[in-house]
Amino acid sequence: MRGAQRPRGFTLLELLLVVALIAVSVGMVSLSLRDADANRLEEEAQRLSALLDSARARSRAMGRPVAWQPVKDGSAFRFSGLPDGQALPSQWLDERTRAQVDGAPELVLGPEPIGPPQRVRLVIGERSLTLGTDGLGPFQRLDETGSATP
Repeated sequence: MRGAQRPRGFTLLELLLVVALIAVSVGMVSLSLRDADANRLEEEAQRLSALLDSARARSRAMGRPVAWQPVKDGSAFRFSGLPDGQALPSQWLDERTRAQVDGAPELVLGPEPIGPPQRVRLVIGERSLTLGTDGLGPFQRLDETGSATP
């Protein structure tokens, strides 16, 4: 058996290299995944932004004011000023969603083409974001400084 070679085992360096590659791969995957609350909050914000802009357009077309406000505990919302046949949704997609209008009890959505700057804060769990308008443009997500985010 002198001429036969034993199968070679992993050296410590090879084992460390494999472990390091696995750690880097797992780290990259975990950074690319967003948590479910962040995804749901983004979906709620996009939906609310579309609803607010739709209500504002309807207000301008009717020539009557339309308002949006969250219910007392923020678990739902309502539009006032729209005709009965033009009702918009009043429930969140995620029942944990809460909303609060900054500085006022409600958002005023027209009928004037230029209104005051307005903001609403949405919260799900530990996550939150702010939607706002400068009074002329559409409602969009704002960063911490109050600037629109892409």
